[in-house]
Formats: sequence, structure tokens, C-alpha cells
Amino acid sequence: MLTILGFTMIATFLVLIMLKKMSPIAALVLIPALFCVFVGKGAKLGDYVIDGVTSLAPTAAMLMFAIVYFGVMIDVGLFDPIVKGILRFCRADPLRIVVGTALLAAIVSLDGDGSTTFMITVSAMYPLYKRLKMSLVVMTGVAAMANGVMNTLPWGGPTARAATALKLDAGDIFVPMIPALAVGLVFVMALAYVLGRRERKRLGVLTLDQVLVEETETVLVGAGKSLARTGGSGPGLPEEPAADDDFKGLDPHRETLRPKLYWFNALLTVALLTAMIMELLPIPVLFLLGAALALTVNFPQMPAQKARLAAHAENVLNVSGMVFAAAVFTGVLQGTGMVDHMATWLVDNIPDGMGPHMALVTGVLSIPLTYFMSNDGFYFGILPVLAEAGQAHGVSSVEIARASIIGQPLHMSSPLVPAVYVLVGMAKVEFGDHTRFVVKWAALTSLVVLGAGILFGIV
Repeated sequence: MLTILGFTMIATFLVLIMLKKMSPIAALVLIPALFCVFVGKGAKLGDYVIDGVTSLAPTAAMLMFAIVYFGVMIDVGLFDPIVKGILRFCRADPLRIVVGTALLAAIVSLDGDGSTTFMITVSAMYPLYKRLKMSLVVMTGVAAMANGVMNTLPWGGPTARAATALKLDAGDIFVPMIPALAVGLVFVMALAYVLGRRERKRLGVLTLDQVLVEETETVLVGAGKSLARTGGSGPGLPEEPAADDDFKGLDPHRETLRPKLYWFNALLTVALLTAMIMELLPIPVLFLLGAALALTVNFPQMPAQKARLAAHAENVLNVSGMVFAAAVFTGVLQGTGMVDHMATWLVDNIPDGMGPHMALVTGVLSIPLTYFMSNDGFYFGILPVLAEAGQAHGVSSVEIARASIIGQPLHMSSPLVPAVYVLVGMAKVEFGDHTRFVVKWAALTSLVVLGAGILFGIV
């Protein structure tokens, strides 16, 4: 019964948000609360929610201060050179812009944190997508898939969890998987190319000779202070664009710029990311200290600090609100035992003949399971069971561990991943629209990685 209710609860949530019948926050709170009553454990709802909030509180704190920190770094101009480089590469060509989004997301993902990847990627690319009237779900989808492939880095989380759960060396899991993951990344780039061609066909190619910035906007211009469209069937852009607040982030004359402190901010960011990778302190503590230091040095006056906090308050509230709402969902799933029953049902229904192919089974199961449950739940709850079943049929634990990270391209768009709310929030995209667009492509990316793993004899 709990198995059926668990799958029904997840399906209800996904259908309602994809059809936009409920907001994600409302759905994350009300649907699990209702199903908790159906299970007959309504009296324990408070305990489940508190347990969920307690487990996700450090993540919420990390995201809150990470948004403040990177928001300040964007304000002071740390990422302006990246934006200019992307602009020069993209040349206002939708195809180049989509491919550039995938490249940027993949490169920034080297820090191992999805939230920072999405903040930097969206901050750099959003003005281009918005100005050229490109599809924003293409941006969020491509960024999420590129980050999902790169999320398998040993310091990214899933690989470390798999190594810990099965008492293996993270290098033994990750290094042999590099060829398969490289194929997955190439597939994401190829998909970005295809989606970019689709956008180019829809909108045409624009000539971009320079970036002209007015007092409160960034305006993409060609010769004669206008954008010339060289193809496509979409409507032309106006010669004199109206003011748009979305372009203030690239204004090279904004008052928040601190060019004299550029190298301080760059070194501070490098030090912060290095400390995060080396795990010198918990990540929430690192971002809390980093945000406080960045605010104090760049904006020593109290009114200026308050203004910066107020400027990023909307993003902080949206993301933290989503995280705590997701805590209700995960708390009920785990507290009622739904997630355990769902996992047990899946494992028990694996045909005996598939025993010698448990690595393949694990790879396939990792795609839906890491989408419908947290990485902690999958790697510490389900993976040991799969590994034990594999060992009974002569399949080594390290093969099972490698297969277990295959579902990460889809996992990064799971409603249980806090970072995805940073992505859709900053991109001003409805979570349901992002889900409807990305699920099929992300699942296909995971299958490509699985196929490459089988082809290379890794899995």
C-alpha cells in the first residue's frame, strides 16, 4: 500500500506542477501533507516536517549565503570578463549562445557545486536570451544537463556518496567512468547544437558588432545602433529598445562596480572554492564567512550593505522557500516509509535472470530513483542492497558503484534538488515548464552514458 501511495504522491506532484495547477511551493507542502493523512500518520506530520527541515537546513543556509556572495561578486564586476568573452563567442547567434551555455555550465561545474554553477551561468547568459527573445527553458535545460554530467566529479557528491556507502575509493569509481562521461558531455554539446539550430531557425541570426550600454540597460547593437536580422522568420527587434531592468547586471557603469578590488574578489572566490573542495570547513560556514567578508570589504558603509542584501532578497527568499517546502516532501516520503517500500518493491521485482547484469540494472534504476529521491536516500539506502545482490551473482561492488552515478544528468532537475530552484528562479522560468522540457533530454543523456559505459566495458 505504501508503495502505491508513494508513486501516486510523486506522480500527483509532477502532474500538478507541469500542468501549472499548483505552484511548486504549494505542491511540495500540501500534497505530501494530504498523503500523510491518507497513510494514517497525520498525527506525526509535524515530526516528519521537522526532521525534513532539520536535514535540509544546512543546504538552505548554504544557498542563502551563496546567493548573497555570488550576487555581490556579480554586482562588483567579477564575472564581467566572462560575460564579455561569452558575448564575443556568441555573436548574437542563437546557435552559438546555446552551445556557449552548455560550455560555460560545464566549465563552472568544475567547482563541484550546482548552485554556484547555475548562478554564474544564468547571470552571464540570461541577458542574451532575454534580449534575443530566445527560449529560457532551453537555457535552463542545457545548463542542468551539462551540470548533471559534471556532477559526477569525486568532489561533486554522488561519487563520494557511492564510495562511502560501499567502502570504495572514489578514484576507482570515477576514473574508469571518464570515457563514458565524456561521451555524455559530448552528447550534451551536440544536443545544445541541435537546440541552438532550432532557435536560430525560429529567430534568425543577428549581427553583433559591440555591446552598447545605456544608463540603465545593456543593448546589443550592430552598425548604426540597431540589430540587423539576417535570417529566420521571427519578428525583427526594435531599433531603439525600451528600457529593461533585466540588463542592469551588465552595465559597466553601475555604481556597485569595484575595479580596484577586482583581484581581491578574484582571490577570495578562488580561496573559497578551494576551501570548499578541500572541505576545510562545512560549505554553509564557508559561504557565510565569504558573504560577510565580501560585503564588508566591497561595501564598508552600512546603507550600501543593506542595499545589496535587499537587491538579492527576492532570490534568497524564493530559493530558501523552495528548499524548506521540499523538506516537507522528503520528510513525509522518508518518515512514512514510502521511499523504503518503493525501493524494496523495485529491487524485489528484478528478475532472477538479470542477476549477472546487476550493473546494467543499477544503471537503469539510477535514472528514475535519483530523480524521485535524494542522493543520500539512493546511495546510502538503495545502493548497498543493489551491490549485495550483484555480489551474489559475481558482479563487483565497484561496477555497481560506477553504474549508480549514471542517473545524475536527470537528477539535477529533480524537484528534490535545491540547486534547480536557483536555476529556474534566477532564469524566471516556471519549474513545470523546465521539467516538461528537460526530462526527456536528460533521461536520454543518462542512457547515452549508460550505453557508452557498456560499449567501453566499464559497466
